[in-house]
Amino acid sequence: MGAWQPLPDDLPPEVRHFVEQLRLLKDGTGLSLAALGARTAYSKSSWQRYLNAGQPPPRQAVTALCRVAGLAGADAERHTVRWEMAVKVWPRPAMVPERAPGMEGTVQAHMAHAHETRVHEVYEEVPTVPWWDRPEEHPRPGPGGRLLLYAVVLLVALLLTAVVGTIALG
Repeated sequence: MGAWQPLPDDLPPEVRHFVEQLRLLKDGTGLSLAALGARTAYSKSSWQRYLNAGQPPPRQAVTALCRVAGLAGADAERHTVRWEMAVKVWPRPAMVPERAPGMEGTVQAHMAHAHETRVHEVYEEVPTVPWWDRPEEHPRPGPGGRLLLYAVVLLVALLLTAVVGTIALG
């Protein structure tokens, strides 16, 4: 709960407002970042990045923080809407990998170009949801269900063959 680092001056207002609201929500829990990390599926260092505007949190992290803070319904939904607005304008990292001299046309240069291309992609959510928040999954019938069906069909075929054979002999 101590003092927060000042947010960068060039942050878009949507991002600034969102991060400030997340900080208030986190402070309202009374938890340290380590304790918050233990109560969610996100580490202390991840929460540091999210709460200092280093990177946008996944939607599930916002949901987890709302759950830990005791928010539900419309109150939690407001934070999700703030997240949607902020993530659209969140500043993209301006990372450009270094290229070794004389490496043009090599695998390293190709990989560096691929990395540059990925840096400019839109942030995507990482579907990290703690096991206790995951919806119930219905077990998919495996190959055992099909095997049982084949066994029943074979049994019916054998019974029909026996009945037809008995009638033909009798």
